[in-house]
Amino acid sequence: MDTVRLGRTGLIVNKNGFGALPVQRISKDEGARLLRKAYEQGVNYFDTARAYSDSEEKMGMGLSDVRDQIIIATKTHHFTVEGFWNDLKTSLKTLKTDHIDIYQFHNPAFCPKPGDGSGLYEAMLEAKKTGLIRFIGFTNHRLALAREAVESGLYDTLQFPLSYLASEKEIELVKLCQERDVGFICMKALAGGLIRRSDAAYAFLNQYPVLPIWGIQKESELDEFLSYQEKTPVMNDEMMAFIEKERTELVGDFCRGCGYCQPCPAGIEIENCARTSLLLRRAPTANLVNEAGIAKMMKIKECIHCNQCASRCPYGLNTPALLQKNLEDFLAYINR
Repeated sequence: MDTVRLGRTGLIVNKNGFGALPVQRISKDEGARLLRKAYEQGVNYFDTARAYSDSEEKMGMGLSDVRDQIIIATKTHHFTVEGFWNDLKTSLKTLKTDHIDIYQFHNPAFCPKPGDGSGLYEAMLEAKKTGLIRFIGFTNHRLALAREAVESGLYDTLQFPLSYLASEKEIELVKLCQERDVGFICMKALAGGLIRRSDAAYAFLNQYPVLPIWGIQKESELDEFLSYQEKTPVMNDEMMAFIEKERTELVGDFCRGCGYCQPCPAGIEIENCARTSLLLRRAPTANLVNEAGIAKMMKIKECIHCNQCASRCPYGLNTPALLQKNLEDFLAYINR
């Protein structure tokens, strides 16, 4: 079983971290059962957030009786002191615990620091002093903010996207975390569903001292990752050639599906529509090329070019242009 030390937290975790965002899409009983199975098969790190609807509740249902044997990380997406304390109080209740191991700021637009006027970091320190949290974490999709958080020395962990589609700048961030003894928690390890071979994703990330948190909502997905605990995928010549081919096809201006561009004033499902041309080549098309799918893509024609989506994109994409390209590719596909 592969493990990694999460920086100066000293926490030793199974490299199969459980990302609990997707369990909000299944029933409470099924979500709790899936989380429990993961624990029983050796997974000891579970990541959720207040923003993930009932994900915390399902985690509390499935794991509260083994609380002292697992590591729980959750997040606050409120950036006022009042919102911070309300989120923390709610998380403790829904998770059925008296403390959070890693409490994280959830993709803020700035890096909270002592004395910045927001009072947020001071609230983190107070929560830690009173034993409600153990370690302070920071999550983000913006490289500059992620670096700022690591270099500040204020954060024990960083959660940031990383996959075999990463650029050298993301790899440098991993190295910086290692130098500063900051635990690196890896989200988007499958690039929002664009990466279809989990063994290649696992082999790539296993080269680095990072903790991948796999988004899981099906038992078959869990079983797939659990199988790697006994038979770890290795980075051989075949795997390297496959990854290089993938990088050639996907690296660049593609939508990661994070959803921070929303809401759209025109009602366009940007995080889905902006990836359709890639998904048509990499996934079953039945859910894309049907009446509902066509209607979603046609909404792109109603774009008012307000550029709100582009201004919110943490990857700096020209989202309106990307949507238009995806619409053109989609129409070419269905009319071929």
